[in-house]
Amino acid sequence: MINIGIIGCGRIAQVRHIPEYDQNPDACIYGVYDMNEKRTEEIAAKYHAVPYKSYEDLLNDEAIDAVSICTANHSHCEISIKALKSGKHVLCEKPMAVTYDECQAMVNAAKETGKFLMIGQQERLFPTHVKAKEILQSGAIGNVLSFHTNFRHSGPENWTVDRQKVWFFDKRSAAFGAMADLGIHKADLIHYLLDDVIESAMAVTETLDKKNPDGTPIDVDDNAVCIFRTQNGVIGTMEVSWTCYGQEDKSTIIYGTNGSLKINCDPQYPIILEKKSGEQINFDMKNYHSSQNGSGIIDTWMTCLTTNTPPLISGASSFESMKAVFAALESAEKGCVVNTKSLS
Repeated sequence: MINIGIIGCGRIAQVRHIPEYDQNPDACIYGVYDMNEKRTEEIAAKYHAVPYKSYEDLLNDEAIDAVSICTANHSHCEISIKALKSGKHVLCEKPMAVTYDECQAMVNAAKETGKFLMIGQQERLFPTHVKAKEILQSGAIGNVLSFHTNFRHSGPENWTVDRQKVWFFDKRSAAFGAMADLGIHKADLIHYLLDDVIESAMAVTETLDKKNPDGTPIDVDDNAVCIFRTQNGVIGTMEVSWTCYGQEDKSTIIYGTNGSLKINCDPQYPIILEKKSGEQINFDMKNYHSSQNGSGIIDTWMTCLTTNTPPLISGASSFESMKAVFAALESAEKGCVVNTKSLS
């Protein structure tokens, strides 16, 4: 049995990490901490866990083997490094950290301590994306030329626990807006699907609609449009938004020399393969089952811990996707193309 500590008991912890640990036979939710003391006590009582007064107290408990870090973006680096140095394996929510140097420091700490560092990039684990990658690797659409990927929803205020005080809208806590909150998922997905790495970015970020309680615009972006180029010469666009006040859009289209692959573009068929010959193959995914519960992140993480196998969604791997985000943000600020190699 692996003893787990939960640091941050907000929405992402309550709907994903905690219930998925609770369903995993190898996990024991040993202890919890949240800045909201009442929330800490309530979660601890519900799952028969130890409530801690600080995250440092939780990290100092040698009974805990690994932690999930589900706190605001600005604290990811500090808590992750302290956890690694205290001898804990770390699963940290996305985005990994808020600066290039912080991401590098997290990767270095994991290497130095010999502890696992995994980032919650669950898009790689979704059955539809796993199947889509199989199709791409089979050569069904030939050589990949370009792509278009979206992630649009109505905003984090409609999802978070503290709807009256949305830390996602506070630059001090979140550091950045939709570009990193949603864009990191899509950049990471492109890396996964194509077995390629985004090399440069040209982007525009804007705050179009979201407002603070006093009516002033939030100080992070709520929309972003990017043009990416990969190391293999594939070009593509990414659009992310917190102002999609209709149905959520998480579609991706991959275009190749012999056809195209449409992912999550049709409500009936999660994958549609359109061949150059005119043939169309629809995948309803009803017979494609995953052995993992929920998002798959916790089951994947627990497998790493129980088998002592380094995670594929490692800090180093996720850092590559964060570089695409940092390049896009710098591009939006400077109004030019930014190469990820220039960030270091």
